[in-house]
Amino acid sequence: MGFNFERGVGEMLEDLGHRAESILYKVFERTRGQVNLFERFTRYDLKYPQRAECGNVHFAPNSVRDYDWGNPRPVLSLCDQWYHFPRLDGNPKLVDAHEWGGGDIRAHHRWWLHHFPHITGESDGIAWNWWQYVIDPNTVP
Repeated sequence: MGFNFERGVGEMLEDLGHRAESILYKVFERTRGQVNLFERFTRYDLKYPQRAECGNVHFAPNSVRDYDWGNPRPVLSLCDQWYHFPRLDGNPKLVDAHEWGGGDIRAHHRWWLHHFPHITGESDGIAWNWWQYVIDPNTVP
């Protein structure tokens, strides 16, 4: 993976985030609904009202447009349940831009990437360590 060194570190993290999105969409392409864990991970309130989780590279859980990482609007989110993966049955909490750096591109992307599952195990042939696929796309099932 190459980066454009004329851009900042935040944009490099965004490139990594887009790489992760592309690979994980491929990993989960055969799954639908609640079992599509990456689709669930990327939920944000604008698209999934009252069911936000971690959002995606462009949309934080409370974003109303692309790159809206500084939005102060609180929304209910299950984002921190991803720290307990594969147990995703906790209660939502109110989150806003303070959770992911108040609008800073680097802080948001680090926050988002930090929520990726990274433990040993698998379900239905899909590893619970999503970083395995991001780092080596040749391991995609």
